[in-house]
Amino acid sequence: MEPGSGSRDAGPAAKPVAAVLPAGGSGERLGGATPKQFCAVQGRPLVSYTVRAMERVSWISDIIVVVSPENIETMKSIIEKYGHKRVTIVKGGITRHRSIFNGLKVFAENQFSSHLLQKPEVVIIHDAVRPFVEEDILLKVVMAAKEHGAAGAICPLVSTVIASAADGCLDHSLERARYRASEMPQAFLFDIIYQAYQQCTDHDLDYGTECLHLALKYCKTNAKLVEGTADLWKVTYKRDLYAAESIIKDNLSQQICIITDVKEAIVQVGFLLHESLKSQVKVEAISISQSKYDSHLENLFSGQCYNFVCINDKKYATEEIQQLVDMLEKSNIPLLYPVVLILVHLNISENISFSIELEELSRIKKFAREVKNKNILVYGLLIQYK
Repeated sequence: MEPGSGSRDAGPAAKPVAAVLPAGGSGERLGGATPKQFCAVQGRPLVSYTVRAMERVSWISDIIVVVSPENIETMKSIIEKYGHKRVTIVKGGITRHRSIFNGLKVFAENQFSSHLLQKPEVVIIHDAVRPFVEEDILLKVVMAAKEHGAAGAICPLVSTVIASAADGCLDHSLERARYRASEMPQAFLFDIIYQAYQQCTDHDLDYGTECLHLALKYCKTNAKLVEGTADLWKVTYKRDLYAAESIIKDNLSQQICIITDVKEAIVQVGFLLHESLKSQVKVEAISISQSKYDSHLENLFSGQCYNFVCINDKKYATEEIQQLVDMLEKSNIPLLYPVVLILVHLNISENISFSIELEELSRIKKFAREVKNKNILVYGLLIQYK
């Protein structure tokens, strides 16, 4: 399900949704010279994971990344290296609110971009250091914003909030059950949040942190609060980088792509495998002809799928695995995690002898030894299928 007409490719009837990612923080609480959004997690900058999370959502038309002036070239190199699409880089301000305002201006003021982008109906605001956002929560806040004008994710408070008196002693505490922590993502009708920022005082822009409050204060828009999930947390301290790395490793091991050609028998086996695995791991199944491999596989590799099952009935099955490996090398995407390629070779012809099949398995075994030093693990499986 997608907001509007269902897909960004559905034509003019589909009203656009854009995302603004403030990424101008200095990372003081993290410590170290590198801002946290540019810190490497599994060899890849944190901001790249967040951008990729937005790219996976087909109905987001534009992704605006707002960075400090000194990091613009760094961000450009990240976009180029990892092949990010639909991304516009904007120079940030000296505070969070000023950076977000600059990000919104690319849809309304020529001075902030070489060309005006199409003004969205709804704009998502999401921190660049919250890389684990899923499409489901994005959809929920966007749909709520369409109905209420503004919406934001919230989570229960983990600790009780207290206020101290001037002498450093306890003044009072808040009833934890009545309060929630404001999280990201948040979404707004573009005209509402842009109008709110236009009316902001310098004090708001320099000291404020809550976008939902601006919509309420200046546009009388009472945001809908949407229950978030545990994975919306923000990378703030050094220990959070280690936690992020662990989650990314776990996510990679829980994704698998099943590739088949378009023959009916092969597609059927792929479907059965998909059905048996979908309750245990995240499975994507695609049926494509060999001539269309390049474009499909580039998208899969850039999406960081590291586990593939290739099902075919070709006489020389190693050719397909070789093509996958060639695509990996051409993509120039760092293999941050071992790539697993499992070739399932179906013998559906009575004309091919078992000895020929064993020869092919021997070739696969030899090929597997050759590519292992490239962080690619190849396995072969021969199935007599009737």
